[in-house]
Amino acid sequence: MNSLGTDGGGAAHNTAYNTVSGDAVIVGPVLMAQHIEGLRMPDRAPDAPPSQGPPPSRVFVNRTKELAGLRDAAVALAGEPEPGMLLVVGVGGVGKTALVAQSVRRELKQLFPQGQLYVDLEDLRRDGVVDLAAVLGRFLRALGVSKDYVPAGLAECTALFRSVAAGKRLLVMVDNAQHAPEARALVPPQGLLVVIARRVLPSLLMDGAVLIGVDPLDEAAGTELVRRWHADADEETAADVVRLCAGHPLALRAAVEWLAARPHLTLDDVVRDLTAAGRSGAGDAGVREGRAAAMGASGGPQEDGGGVGEAVDAVLDSVVAEVSEHTRKLYELLGILPGTTATTDLLRATGAVRVDEALGELVSSRLAVLVESPDRPRRCRLHDVARSHARLRARALPESGRRSVLRLAVDFYRDAAAHADALVLGDRFRIQPPPARPLSQLSAKEPLFVGRSDALDWLDAERVNLEYVVRTAAEHEWYEDVWRLCESLWALYHSRKHLADCVATGRLGIEAARHEARPDVEIRMRNQVARAAYELGDLDHADAELAAAADLLGPAAEPRLNGVVWETRGLIALAREQPDEARELFERALEANRAVPDPHGVVVQSYNVGQALVAGGRWTAALDVLDAAADVARATGDAPMLPRIGLVRARALAGLGELDRAVAAAVAAADGAAEIGQLAKFDQALALLASLAERAEEEPLRAAYVEKLRALRQSMGLKPPADGTG
Repeated sequence: MNSLGTDGGGAAHNTAYNTVSGDAVIVGPVLMAQHIEGLRMPDRAPDAPPSQGPPPSRVFVNRTKELAGLRDAAVALAGEPEPGMLLVVGVGGVGKTALVAQSVRRELKQLFPQGQLYVDLEDLRRDGVVDLAAVLGRFLRALGVSKDYVPAGLAECTALFRSVAAGKRLLVMVDNAQHAPEARALVPPQGLLVVIARRVLPSLLMDGAVLIGVDPLDEAAGTELVRRWHADADEETAADVVRLCAGHPLALRAAVEWLAARPHLTLDDVVRDLTAAGRSGAGDAGVREGRAAAMGASGGPQEDGGGVGEAVDAVLDSVVAEVSEHTRKLYELLGILPGTTATTDLLRATGAVRVDEALGELVSSRLAVLVESPDRPRRCRLHDVARSHARLRARALPESGRRSVLRLAVDFYRDAAAHADALVLGDRFRIQPPPARPLSQLSAKEPLFVGRSDALDWLDAERVNLEYVVRTAAEHEWYEDVWRLCESLWALYHSRKHLADCVATGRLGIEAARHEARPDVEIRMRNQVARAAYELGDLDHADAELAAAADLLGPAAEPRLNGVVWETRGLIALAREQPDEARELFERALEANRAVPDPHGVVVQSYNVGQALVAGGRWTAALDVLDAAADVARATGDAPMLPRIGLVRARALAGLGELDRAVAAAVAAADGAAEIGQLAKFDQALALLASLAERAEEEPLRAAYVEKLRALRQSMGLKPPADGTG
């Protein structure tokens, strides 16, 4: 028996020792017991079920047949042990989402009280492809899972979603689905999936989905809706408006809201205006031209063409022609900007004026919507039908004007991402200069972000927009902006493990570096891609990128570039269970950072050397390196590295059989990780302490740490395995 802190006598569990090499005042079982008593666990995730989705409109007419179909199908499917599926189909803006929102309020919320989840896939669609891992990540966070425990890969996110959602009868609403696989991936383990799409997805019907068609309003229903909005309207004039709008609810709403803002006019004026717009065949010059191509490019349906699409365009032309000038310019600006959403800070940075007033006018006209998001600040986007229209209008603007807007957007995101990177990863080695503008100049009211966690959340919330901006910069041959953005985005990709995104944008960064004849930048970009490939398990791809980077090392004057390549090669060697080779590579990286000198780089590479030595069973040598690294980290205020160093020290001490000191190191690592919110390291420290107690045959202490580990994971919204250590 190898008890902790004992001399083999009968008083093992009452024995305490003084400090050993500065590790702790008390070691062994007493230290573990006191640590367990004093552990402060993170706040438990709220138990309230999510209630997502757009709010239902108070004015809602007809749709009796569709509502009954939704209700009857949902009731029937809710009683089944397997998840059910509804497919709600209609042209853009016809009221599909409003119909589902009404059904949720009236019946579906009661059928699925354990939670309602909603996502608009347009917010996460890039080049026609949806980031399903990001969708599932949102769902997991809504179900109470801490962002620190949300995996990066789709397979891992899917597995965790099915685990967390098991036993819950959930209603999952997926808006703007274009393809069956992207909807099918979001089916809950139990409950109901409601898919909202512009066209029928036949393979979902083959999967058993119940089809609910949503057509434009007929004359009677449309007339009733217009007269509810505009009580003084006579029936004949209201019917004319319905006919001119092709029964399209979005167009009807936009037309009547336009009138509501002009009390000196009547519904007859609306009819005359829409009739004139229809006769012209197009509103502003060039808006109609290329409609089908623009719809395809924006991810919109080709089915929206024809009478309904032309009627909607005519209404939108009329509405936009009559709004205030600053609102019209904001509408066209939103048609130019890359990405899917926009904040008021971005809009101001790209030249918009009176932003709050203009945005309010667009939202009240139902041309723009506020995006549901837990992050700050709030985001908006154009309604998907209005977005296609705005893009067409933007095409008619001078090329120089569009280019100027995009230039300002790239500048905004380049500087903001650089500030976020600095907060997230601190004083790391960077090639790019600091941003020209201070963070305070990028926002009109409150700062974009404050502190590391806030900056990382901002990067994550803007991830889709940032990747659109990188591509926009590449298309316009703004190569320096491309690689600077890519370098800053490492803070996001490394921290939140968006590894496939890192590979995709990294390719653009490599091309940008080559266009600029910057071998130093190309080395950095290739190393980032290699690190992502390494973490994805594609070691051959990582090797190929590093080989190409190594060919460029000669002309590069910065020694840390050698260091980053050697570090990644060392990580690959560790993954291939080649600890001696890994150690040699890490030691070369360490010397490169000492030559600068770069204190943070020295700490990181010393930590890596220590890992390699532990992997090779060289415990004493590892402790020497790790102790020196900890001294530098303390002296330079590099607090995030201390828990990581402590965990490796604990493993080295355990390898030497010094379990008392191993416990002390693991306790310090656990407390340090908890204090600065490194929940993943806190998790690892608790698991290590449970393992050390088990090794010393201290079953009560092992059980206590296992319970703390289970409590941690449950507080983070997870369902831990039965033994609590997996």
